[in-house]
Amino acid sequence: MNPFIAMNRFHVRRGSEADFEAVWQSRDSHLRDVPGFVSFQLLRGPEHNDFTLYASHTRWASRADFEAWTRSEAFRQAHRGAGGNRDLYLDAPHFEGFEVTQELTA
Repeated sequence: MNPFIAMNRFHVRRGSEADFEAVWQSRDSHLRDVPGFVSFQLLRGPEHNDFTLYASHTRWASRADFEAWTRSEAFRQAHRGAGGNRDLYLDAPHFEGFEVTQELTA
């Protein structure tokens, strides 16, 4: 089984970056004890005229582990209340999933 990368891209309104980051830093992701979870990063990307690009980057042991998490109580708990932050985004997050086919490490 290949590792799996799950990413969500966010177009965060300019001026809302600190609030967006605070939401992520203060929430309990419920990921640490989920089977197959490997790592998480919140990535800050380039600034544009009306938004700053962010991406959440989660690494899983397999696509099956990721999909099981999306159906779990931990997933529901981690995303509870997420709709209350819609004013921070220009549009809905955009999901992208990737199966790792090659990896080089130090």
